[in-house]
Amino acid sequence: MKSLRSLLWPISLIYGGVMALRNLLFSWGIFQQGRVGVPVISVGNLSVGGTGKTPHVAYIVDALKDEFQLAILLRGYGRNTKGFVKVTTHSSSDSVGDEALLYKRRFGHQVEVVVCENRLEGARRLLEFYPTVNCIVLDDAYQHRAIARDCNILLEDVNHLSMKDVVLPAGNLREFAFGRNRADLVVLTKLPEGLSEENETAHRNSYPAQVPIFSSRIVYGQIKGIHGQSFDLPAQIVLVTGIAKADGLKQHLQKIAPVHHVEFSDHHEFTTRDIQGIHEIFGKFASNTTVIITTEKDAMRLIQPQFVELIANHPWFIQEMDVKIHSDRFDFIQEIKRHLC
Repeated sequence: MKSLRSLLWPISLIYGGVMALRNLLFSWGIFQQGRVGVPVISVGNLSVGGTGKTPHVAYIVDALKDEFQLAILLRGYGRNTKGFVKVTTHSSSDSVGDEALLYKRRFGHQVEVVVCENRLEGARRLLEFYPTVNCIVLDDAYQHRAIARDCNILLEDVNHLSMKDVVLPAGNLREFAFGRNRADLVVLTKLPEGLSEENETAHRNSYPAQVPIFSSRIVYGQIKGIHGQSFDLPAQIVLVTGIAKADGLKQHLQKIAPVHHVEFSDHHEFTTRDIQGIHEIFGKFASNTTVIITTEKDAMRLIQPQFVELIANHPWFIQEMDVKIHSDRFDFIQEIKRHLC
């Protein structure tokens, strides 16, 4: 694997160079950024997936929704539609993407959710449809610089820091690591329980002194039935994931029961054959105390009409996942709001 990545290094230099030039042109004002008339918060990362972006966006929205009339704007990765689409609780993940549907089902009428590849066009159309919205949260927009943002939040997995990685395709970065200097604040995510204060300080000191640094941990909430059934301690768990870096979830569930992990690629579009295969694996362990557990984001792709009957007779459950800001929550939210005034 290392030798293959070495061969890809020249391509990474070219790709990283193009991205660096593009960022310079935006910074110099040669490429223009458009403003939309309301404060904009961007939540993103330098790497390809796995930083916990979805629960952090949900955390920020939940903390601000009582003070602002919020809307979430995202690309709608994996959808089979194009352009601007308003998300409702009855939308399908096929038409809006799993993350957009998750946000809408979590926040309902309290927060508007729309998808659009062009963030600037999407924000402007969003405000036409929802003129009472007074703050927009951009999901995964760190590299989408055509739209100006008031608070640029960078998420970094503390176990896979950008300064120790290289640009695609030899590595996992979307741009060179010095792109983190554009951040208004940084959140070091997935903080391990056993990380010493000295190690955490070392991670913080790797960033410019003027950038506020916060840290967060994944918090595992309730396990709820996909059909509304109650959850009892199982003897065996079949874990089904289509997300990046599911090791933390697997380790958490192993504290409950032995886990057989059926792992798909990030944003995997499930098929009838996939689910039948999962049920065949489940059948090898089948008993009254064996369950199938998946994530909230994966569940958005599993509750489609074509799968309802297929999964109805199997014990599918959803593991809720949130984040907890290790630093003071009040300070974190106040720091975001400081950029919005």
